[in-house]
Amino acid sequence: MGTDGGKGAASAGGARSSRGGGGGRVLWRRLVLDPAGTVPIQLLRYTAVGGVAFAVDFGSLFLLTEFGGLHYLLSAVFAFGLGLLTNYLLSVAWVFNRRTLSSRGMEFLVFGLIGVLGLGLNEVVLWVLTEGAGFHYLLSKAGAAVVVFLWNFFARKLSLFR
Repeated sequence: MGTDGGKGAASAGGARSSRGGGGGRVLWRRLVLDPAGTVPIQLLRYTAVGGVAFAVDFGSLFLLTEFGGLHYLLSAVFAFGLGLLTNYLLSVAWVFNRRTLSSRGMEFLVFGLIGVLGLGLNEVVLWVLTEGAGFHYLLSKAGAAVVVFLWNFFARKLSLFR
């Protein structure tokens, strides 16, 4: 008993804790730290990235409209651009580990073009929900964000990060 210095008991305890808590560490590593090799993990990470980009977009929309005095549709263009840049930087750093294009400049151009199409979709949904359905522009933005999120993920996944 004295020769292992209590390590045998600690090992047994360690084995129990690795079954109980170790799985959580493995899951955390797989979801957050390891390269995102599967579409479900990429979609989960893209959701987190999208949340950050949406916060930048939404906050910018609010600030530019309420404090900058810009019309909400014009504010949305600038805010969307800031969200797009945030999304690109985080996506290439954390979400997608395979790239289709070797040129980073061309990659950003295509990423941006997909974003511009998303911006058009954003503006249409924002206008329809605000002017047509009578929702507040910030509530309309939340609805538009869901539609644009799905468009952006699948368009980028299929064209840039296969």
